[in-house]
Amino acid sequence: MRRTPFSPSFWRSPLRGPWFTSVLGVVLLGGITVLFVTGLLSYAAYNPDLSPVNDQTPDKGILGFYLFSWPTDPHWLYRLTQGVHVTLGITLIPVLLAKLWSVVPKLFTLPPARSLAHALERISLLLLVGGGLFEFATGVLNVQLDYVFPGSFYPLHFYGAWVFFAAFVAHAVLKTPAALRNLRGLRQPPQVAEEERELVAPDPDPPTVSRRGALGLVGGGSLLLFGTTVGQDFDGLRWSAVLAPHGGADPGSGPGGFQINKTAAYAGVGAAERSEEAWRLTVSGRSGTVRLSRADLLRLPLHSSALPIACVEGWSTSDQWWRGVRLRDLAALVGYDGDTPDVFVESLQRHGAFRRAALRANQVADPRSLLALFVNGEELTPDHGHPARVIVPAAPGVLNTKWVARMTFGDL
Repeated sequence: MRRTPFSPSFWRSPLRGPWFTSVLGVVLLGGITVLFVTGLLSYAAYNPDLSPVNDQTPDKGILGFYLFSWPTDPHWLYRLTQGVHVTLGITLIPVLLAKLWSVVPKLFTLPPARSLAHALERISLLLLVGGGLFEFATGVLNVQLDYVFPGSFYPLHFYGAWVFFAAFVAHAVLKTPAALRNLRGLRQPPQVAEEERELVAPDPDPPTVSRRGALGLVGGGSLLLFGTTVGQDFDGLRWSAVLAPHGGADPGSGPGGFQINKTAAYAGVGAAERSEEAWRLTVSGRSGTVRLSRADLLRLPLHSSALPIACVEGWSTSDQWWRGVRLRDLAALVGYDGDTPDVFVESLQRHGAFRRAALRANQVADPRSLLALFVNGEELTPDHGHPARVIVPAAPGVLNTKWVARMTFGDL
């Protein structure tokens, strides 16, 4: 008789069992919790409740209950939280796949539900499997800059995270007691409950590797992914990030030879509109509007800040030395001397997400927040935002608008 996935004898691996699944589950319990928290922080860093241009997840409703004004200290905050989020997510991929493989027989168990608790567990398992695959797949595609989603990455990943984590919490509540009981089997023979026997093959094939050996392979895969990803966060290790688009060598040498996402050519910002003759910065606020050339900006007090660039894809640079006009000094030019407002920034870039961005008053007020004209002692290059770009401590890279054309100060 031909075996089908609904027959227990179809699943022959001797590796599956409560202890193996429980070890993977405990690792994911801690890892996914960290992923969820850092993901929420990443969303908060955009200040999505400040302006619609910052919020790529409309109609979030009560899911935005925790939002707060994103701080500017420490200046490496977003670099840390998003670096952990992306690097940990990629590192956990082998653990997630091994966990899903270990429980796949349960998806085919008949009858579908033996009790209310069993039905809830099956539903949570389906949402957990689907949500986990969706979140990790969309996250990896975003890191790889492959925007093949049926919509914007931001709402898909945001809402998917809530569905996945709700299923994860429900599953953890139902299964953590059993997992802890199975882990105690390291010291004494475990008492295997009826529903846990579904994981054990009734007629297993001869083993070719022990369960501890299989865990070693999973851990080795995670270490390999960690070692080939984490370098994108550190200039000295970037060569090792062979699986990341921002790994390998920097895009050039000299003061402007650090990582970028969008080039001027990609953004459609040509040399003519960036020229000294054509470019003017329009600054509007309480007392009216002023138009400033780059020469006008150079006559204003200039200040320096050492700040990194950190992006949602998980890559970042070390601190770069920026020099330019403080945002709060520009606000003072249009009537905000002492009471710092929010600011709405617009780029010469005419198409694409985040060609406009909003910054909160606390970000404008920080003395390290600049409209930068120089980086590392030289004029900005076209790809780094010449003739002028915003740089703000702890802000996601997309809020550090390049090729700035207009700044509107006021309450948003």
